[in-house]
Amino acid sequence: MSADVLVYDGECGFCTWWADYFARRTPLETVPYAELTDDLRERLPEDYEDCSHLVTDDAVYSCGASAERALARADVPPGAEDLFDFLRQFEDYERVRERLYREVADRRDDLGRILSKDEVRGTDD
Repeated sequence: MSADVLVYDGECGFCTWWADYFARRTPLETVPYAELTDDLRERLPEDYEDCSHLVTDDAVYSCGASAERALARADVPPGAEDLFDFLRQFEDYERVRERLYREVADRRDDLGRILSKDEVRGTDD
């Protein structure tokens, strides 16, 4: 694999908006579920369609961890890598991160009415 890859639900406008955002601001390659290669699919967990994944040569980060890593690469918020390094020191951080990811993921249809790759209301940043 030549580049790190963000795998996401390409049928979700909200998810696609974020994938496009990261593709424009980082060297991440973005691949929707429907376009997975066999090699990439083999690296993902069996229930890969439950959330996004960031696949590197050395690891696969899923759900909240994938979002965290993608945000850090895009430097959102500014200083994100240092912020996430700091937060990882705390025992409850992973649980809170995953809960926040799931809260957003469970509302992606509603959020897609505000931010969607097909139609972005407000800003495209």
